[in-house]
Amino acid sequence: MSASKDKKTGKWISQFYYKDSNGKRRKKFRRGFATKKSALAWEREFLLVSRRDPTMLFSSFTEIYLEDMSHRLRASTVRGKRYIIQEKILPWFGGLTINRIRPCDVRSWEASLLQGDPASGRPYSPTYLKTIYNQLNAIFNYAVKYYELRENPCRKAGSIGSGQAGEMQFWTLSEFRQFLAALPPDAPTTVAFQTLYYTGMRVGELLALTRADFDPAAHTIRINKSCQRSRKGDVVTPPKTARSNRTVSIPSFLADLLSRYTDTLTPGDASLLFPFHKYMLTKELERTCAQLCLKRIRLHDLRHSHASLLIELGFTPLLIAERLGHEKVETTMNVYSHLYPGKQQEVAARLERLEDFAVLEKTGK
Repeated sequence: MSASKDKKTGKWISQFYYKDSNGKRRKKFRRGFATKKSALAWEREFLLVSRRDPTMLFSSFTEIYLEDMSHRLRASTVRGKRYIIQEKILPWFGGLTINRIRPCDVRSWEASLLQGDPASGRPYSPTYLKTIYNQLNAIFNYAVKYYELRENPCRKAGSIGSGQAGEMQFWTLSEFRQFLAALPPDAPTTVAFQTLYYTGMRVGELLALTRADFDPAAHTIRINKSCQRSRKGDVVTPPKTARSNRTVSIPSFLADLLSRYTDTLTPGDASLLFPFHKYMLTKELERTCAQLCLKRIRLHDLRHSHASLLIELGFTPLLIAERLGHEKVETTMNVYSHLYPGKQQEVAARLERLEDFAVLEKTGK
């Protein structure tokens, strides 16, 4: 190890040679350390990371993990991972070496999460707790698989939270019509709300739509991309899954509404249908719900509302899965199975009628 003092600034310098992943000898140089100890600590940590040594700091390892994931996952997914890691995981584990984190450390971390958000005092939802736990578990699984970590401490510690959400929020057709009546009829946000409710598409899919995706003659909308809009600009990616590439048929009243709306846009197939941020929709949704004392739902719940409407109309899970762009029909059943129990009585009634018919046929009455 080599650390020297910068005579001009009085700060410490770290400079040393190391071998990269291809075995090539390289020099590393960094200045500005307050103490010799911090310069040597930085050199030691850098060498551990370059050798892919599991004794590196957990904070260093998460950067390796996120860098790898950035080439394999959607940008929005990586942003979500980074937020959870920085806000919920690193404050507890960041300064520990990854091979020294024990199941009891994970249990202590879980106990702190179960106490709720320290800022607001409110408890985390079971699904959010599960999401945070799954992220830590994924990091350790990655270390076991690729960095020779002996075992994942999360396995012995056990999980927290629940993968199943509580009661799903959605609007009936009557509630949606009540909401719609309070909006300007042909405003862009009104058209967006109706498109979400009557197609079940995701918000990112809505924001990525262009004029070319809407076919007024065929009454269809093509969904083949998703958009995450931020201050840094739009990030357009393929849809969430392969099955999310789909063409959705729409009712004539929605096709007519979209036709009138597109006539107000600047000509050109490349123009976005809805060139605004999703928070504009969220704010209007919240404001109108408060104004009408209407049940508050999230923007994403309009997708659930569409699915519940299709279930009520008697459509099969397979057709609903195709319309929503689910990869498997099992996904549809897992998410919406609780909306089906009301049909059980109908099934029993129909079976009873079949038995009655059989008795009538047998007796000749």
